[in-house]
Amino acid sequence: MMAVDERHTRRRVVAVCTLAAALALWPAAPRAQQAASPATSPPASTAASTAKNTNAAFTGAYHVASPIHQTLTGDWAGLRDRLDERGIEIGIEYVGEGFADVSGGIHQGTIYEGRLEVGLHLNLEKLVGWPGASFHASAFQIHGHEPSANLAGNLLTVSGIEAFPTTRLFTLWLQQELFGEKLSVRLGQLAADDEFFISETAADLVNATFGWPGLTALDMTAGGPAYPLATPGFRIKVQPNDNLAWLTGVFSGNPAGSHCAEEPQICDSSGTAFSLAGGVLVISEVQYSINQGKKAAGLPGTYKFGFWRESGSFRDQHFGVDAAEDEVSLGSGEAVAPVLQHGDFGIYAIADQTLWRLPGEGERGLNGFLRLGGAPADRNLVSFYADGGFGFKGPIPGRDDDNVVFGVAYAKISPDAIESDESAQLLSPGLPVRSYETAIELTYLAKVMPGWVIQPDLQYVIHPGGGVPNPGGGAGTIPNALLFALRTRLTF
Repeated sequence: MMAVDERHTRRRVVAVCTLAAALALWPAAPRAQQAASPATSPPASTAASTAKNTNAAFTGAYHVASPIHQTLTGDWAGLRDRLDERGIEIGIEYVGEGFADVSGGIHQGTIYEGRLEVGLHLNLEKLVGWPGASFHASAFQIHGHEPSANLAGNLLTVSGIEAFPTTRLFTLWLQQELFGEKLSVRLGQLAADDEFFISETAADLVNATFGWPGLTALDMTAGGPAYPLATPGFRIKVQPNDNLAWLTGVFSGNPAGSHCAEEPQICDSSGTAFSLAGGVLVISEVQYSINQGKKAAGLPGTYKFGFWRESGSFRDQHFGVDAAEDEVSLGSGEAVAPVLQHGDFGIYAIADQTLWRLPGEGERGLNGFLRLGGAPADRNLVSFYADGGFGFKGPIPGRDDDNVVFGVAYAKISPDAIESDESAQLLSPGLPVRSYETAIELTYLAKVMPGWVIQPDLQYVIHPGGGVPNPGGGAGTIPNALLFALRTRLTF
């Protein structure tokens, strides 16, 4: 029996290693979607933004660290327990979803997309005796078609897993914790949307903007260091107590590299560019939590304030120069190059608050979230952003793990970009003037069994693209889009 068990264990190890190797060698697929980006990358697109947050989806063994009973495959006949004792965690998850555009957008139809993720987390104290140290790596196999690019034609990407179909490395970092975990330093290929600008209540929504928001995805170079483009950098976290934390991250400014002349995700389709180009992006965030712990008298909440500063050059949204190098409106038809603004920045604030709990029912109850942010109008497509909504955990008695969430997101096109459109409209009276885009979403997460969650979803997009001409032909702008989706998440 011992020999049989050992052979079975060896086969499982080989199977896991084979899967990881297959993912690393999976060939990339072609893609036509353009990127939204500042001066160091191609012009901004009226379709989906390139940076997508992994909201409502798996983010590797380090983030989930699912207990055995929360996976479909259990403890792998004891292998998972033995690996954990040695400081090794392996996470495997598949997210698949179908979208149907039933009205509006640039095309009515159905689309499927999916993402397989493999995550590895090493506790180096258990593994090699290095106190407070850990190593993490994650990789994706992304396939299917993108619903924002192919159906809705909008800016606030309708899915948090939407990305260029390929197999890519995502994060790869080493972390050191010191002084009883009050100080943490992380170095390597990092994703800002793992730790910054996050609302826990909003994270269960499918639309990407409720994770890494449209403000950063559309204004930062190549969408910023966020899914699916992580970038080299380091992060320092100081947490003197359970209620207060301060994080600062320093990232390479252009995840796609300085010579990228096309869609950033194509320029770095494997996730191995390790770009140090495009200047420096600094993000800093203060987090304050209240009423934490089971014995707290009041309802828990978390409040955050942050800012970012990015070096490099950014296209002015209104002005360019003509052949005589005089400043003219970009919409005048005379501009041969944009005016470049040096540096960029933005600020944001987040409130995540439990509003009501059912007496004696644990975490069952109503939660609310609100996020606000802004950036200079002269060099950013989106100058003001807001989202907010509510989530009810355990809406049905006996189904405490289910969650229903409603959210609304608003992205205002900058006044400078609007003025450029108005100049163009003087030359061509039929051209529209952009104004804003709004995304409204209602979703329900239902736990079918340990390791399996299904999620029906409804989204309505107002002014797709901010109110741009309909590329499908005909007069007017892209019509408001109504989309239905069904997502399934399998954790192995």
